[in-house]
Amino acid sequence: MRIAIAGAGNVGRSIAAELISNGHSVLLVDRDPRAIKSDSLPEAEWLLADACELSSLEEAGIDTCDVAIAATGDDKVNLVHSLLAKTEFSVPRTVARVNHPKNEWLFNDVWGVDVAVSTPRLMSALVEEAVSVGDLVRLFTFRSGSAELVEMTLPGESPAVGRRIGDMRWPGQVVLVALIRDGSARAPEDDGTLEAGDELMFVTTESDEQALANMLSPRGEKPDIIDGDPTVTTV
Repeated sequence: MRIAIAGAGNVGRSIAAELISNGHSVLLVDRDPRAIKSDSLPEAEWLLADACELSSLEEAGIDTCDVAIAATGDDKVNLVHSLLAKTEFSVPRTVARVNHPKNEWLFNDVWGVDVAVSTPRLMSALVEEAVSVGDLVRLFTFRSGSAELVEMTLPGESPAVGRRIGDMRWPGQVVLVALIRDGSARAPEDDGTLEAGDELMFVTTESDEQALANMLSPRGEKPDIIDGDPTVTTV
């Protein structure tokens, strides 16, 4: 893929290095001459230009990019760049960095943002994930819909411990997408069993979160799983 990154600071360069290592073609755009450090990443294309100017984006050939990433430290710049990339150049996928949590509500499809990445929210979620056992932790919200990525570290007292994964009937639109055990990620297999300490990754909706928590947590309402069918009983 060809990927344009607005913002060639530490964040932009780090993203570019990772993408290049994965075999992608990367263009870095920044209007600050001090940010143009082509020697640090010679495999990338570099352009000294304003990523919020139509003429600059035309020069960059952003219409040939598969993804546009707005990674500057200025939320206004990230919004404008995403909007131009999406509406003027029809870039298929836009990803924007959110620097200030109070601005999160702006980063949606109205401003041309397909995926918003909030650094403060991600850090907060990772802290919660590190210390929370038996609680659902929301890691990520997909802006293009109502789906969310949530995590739970399965406590030893969970009624799901020892159950066959294929027998679990997750509520609503919940999908178990990954299981982390002993530090290794694996795809969930129907014949596998759930163990205490497993980190479970789900794609779910906000409306199904509570039912999922009830199903897995030893607190509050516990599910009786009979022949793979959860029925809720109150303790």
